[in-house]
Amino acid sequence: MMPMVMEQTLTEHYASYNGDSVELLRGIPDNSIHLTTSSPPFSTLYAYSPSPRDIGNCKSNVEFQEHFFFIVQELFRITMPGRIAAIHIADVPAMLVRDGWIGLKDVSGDVIALFVQAGWIFDARIPLDKNQQAASIRTHSKALTMSQMHKDRSWLRPALPDYILKFRKPGDNPIPVVGGMTGDEWIDLANPTWPNEYDRATEWGAWSTWYGIRESDTLNTYVAKEERDERHIAPLQLGTIERCVRLWSNPGETILDPFSGIASTGVRSIELGRKYIGCELKTGWYSVGVNNLNTAVESLTPKQANMFGGEQC
Repeated sequence: MMPMVMEQTLTEHYASYNGDSVELLRGIPDNSIHLTTSSPPFSTLYAYSPSPRDIGNCKSNVEFQEHFFFIVQELFRITMPGRIAAIHIADVPAMLVRDGWIGLKDVSGDVIALFVQAGWIFDARIPLDKNQQAASIRTHSKALTMSQMHKDRSWLRPALPDYILKFRKPGDNPIPVVGGMTGDEWIDLANPTWPNEYDRATEWGAWSTWYGIRESDTLNTYVAKEERDERHIAPLQLGTIERCVRLWSNPGETILDPFSGIASTGVRSIELGRKYIGCELKTGWYSVGVNNLNTAVESLTPKQANMFGGEQC
């Protein structure tokens, strides 16, 4: 079994750890994290590594929930009262060859139940728009195909969105999140979903919800690929991260991502004047993430750099 932390990089702007986030979170002080923005594995959909510590390496949805609940409990303990965990998640299609039936697994509902069980208040489920044509090509789902439309439309369904699930820790927030956003920006962000006008394909009607989150708006993942890498690298879109960080934290505060991957959350958080704590189990992704974080720090202007204190994260 691997140790809790195999490697770490500590600076005044960020703290990045290569290790098991379930155990690492136990070392973070109570009520010290201002915002968690993270994209955990989607139940059993993706296996990122063969490690038994990999939460994506579960054999069943029940096993995933048992493993993930340790994370949820620790996040509750270390988050400041009144503050937010913004979790990126997606529901998972059930497949005949794997599950014995065709349909949809309510992973987002399961995650909501876990957070509520741990004491969190469920505050919002924000859909992130997807390109239905790209989803059809990527997933080969019969529910999205033209051939199935002509054969039997009873199997058809829309493309599946991702979600940002917003959870709030009970209690009064001791440091209000204020400033840094105009009224017009909030009017736009207050729409019920966060669509993407560039990737979406539609012929019916105008956009009535959030703009600008492109599926391709991610950090470069090619350099993180290894010769025999696991199934995929799926970084969270930078536009999604930015909205979560700007909406639910102040400059200078600490953003946490216990599934940091190549540190997309950390890069955007640093660029927005926040501090960052991230943990990644896979060594190759951790190394690329540190390089990305250092690049983000190097790009800061003197004014931005002055927003950080002199202490290490």
